[in-house]
Amino acid sequence: MKVVLFCGGLATRLREHSDTISKPLLKIGYRPILWHLMRYYAHFGHRDFILCLGYRGDLIRDYFLNYNEAMSSDFTLHERDHRIELHSHDTADWNITFVDTGLHATIGERLLRVRKYLANEAEFLANYSDGLSDVPLDRMIADFRGKQAIASLVSVRSPQSFHAVHAAPDGTVISMGGLHEQDLRIDGGFFVLRREIFDYIRKGEELAEQPFGRLIAAHKLVTFSWDGFWRCMDTFKDKISFDRMEAQENCPWKVWQNLTSPEVRAPATRRPAR
Repeated sequence: MKVVLFCGGLATRLREHSDTISKPLLKIGYRPILWHLMRYYAHFGHRDFILCLGYRGDLIRDYFLNYNEAMSSDFTLHERDHRIELHSHDTADWNITFVDTGLHATIGERLLRVRKYLANEAEFLANYSDGLSDVPLDRMIADFRGKQAIASLVSVRSPQSFHAVHAAPDGTVISMGGLHEQDLRIDGGFFVLRREIFDYIRKGEELAEQPFGRLIAAHKLVTFSWDGFWRCMDTFKDKISFDRMEAQENCPWKVWQNLTSPEVRAPATRRPAR
């Protein structure tokens, strides 16, 4: 299945980065969150990506055009002929389509603008590209295919530390507790969609607002609830949290590090660029 990644957003709540970089290029360790997300999808066999570019899309193009697998994979350098022998691959079998979808376009508009690249797809995947999870994608897809729905989204518990307050009409507090303890779920930004989704989107609309509202009215929107790991790169606090997990090698979203991963390949060789 093709994977549509919405990469046009600004890091407006990460002001130290917002003027210089596209949000999907914010790094966790030494790789951008976009790389981590694509690696997640590739682990489940989905390696055909469509990047919906917007703000500083040139940086995303440049990142992949100049990507060097030797910087993120184990390799042996044969000094005699300056040959690099890669012992693993991470992006070698990825297909990436780069599409300029506008600087200020909504998510719905960005999806409409890549419709022609999905002409032969009965189903496809999509993601906001600012969050990571260990949600079992294969199970989510199977759940979706077993239902008469047009769209499925991952719903997760809010990781925010705010406290929810429930009060009586006279203002008397009935209960109070952390948002993560409430039976309240939010849109996790991981989607499975059928091509019929385009019949529900109008120009200028946000995907999760009017289009999803129409799907709800038609009983065509379902959710895959997930209580495992999920976190969004939304604030500087989130950035620090991701970097801390990377430094401690405690990264639940790295499902590809499972020893039974099918992605182990035979070594390949190439000469380094000069």
